[in-house]
Amino acid sequence: MIFWKLFYTFCKIGIFNFGGGYAMIALIQNEVVEKNGWMTAAEFTDIVATSQVTPGPIGINVATYAGYTSVVNAGYDPFWGVAGAFLASFSVVLLPFLLMLIVGRFLLKHKENPVVKTVMSVLKLTVVGLIAAAAALLVNPETFGTWTASPLQFCLSIALFAAAFFASLKWKTSPILLIVLAGAVGFVAYYLM
Repeated sequence: MIFWKLFYTFCKIGIFNFGGGYAMIALIQNEVVEKNGWMTAAEFTDIVATSQVTPGPIGINVATYAGYTSVVNAGYDPFWGVAGAFLASFSVVLLPFLLMLIVGRFLLKHKENPVVKTVMSVLKLTVVGLIAAAAALLVNPETFGTWTASPLQFCLSIALFAAAFFASLKWKTSPILLIVLAGAVGFVAYYLM
């Protein structure tokens, strides 16, 4: 049954995720698109895009939308999709919450221990890798288009990416402003195409 698989899959994602929501995206994509085939890469890209512009933590938003889409794509009624969304959201935070209750006390007590410091520095490197994997995951034909299918969409996607990257790097532009501006440009461009 898909509900048991959703629970197990998102518990596994939650307990093995380090680095927050963006690091979680690659894990979720691997499970729901590659391993289980619950949705297409295009659907997952849409879920990530929607999750970025909705309020709340991106990892939980992606889990929520992925739970809903997985259940509906399995042939269930949208009502059960809502149950799948709740289950995925609950599952992805359940084990990390319980683990943090236990580990939090230990870390506060032993934060100056050299072994704990070493483990934390290794985890920081792991987080950078997972966030880079999430970024690389989004560089795909569903996001940017292809030169052969739609050269205008492809060029506009590359230009928006470069402009947002440069603005955030050079001028430390607010991510919210970048999202609003890129969304407005994308909306106008999509309307004109």
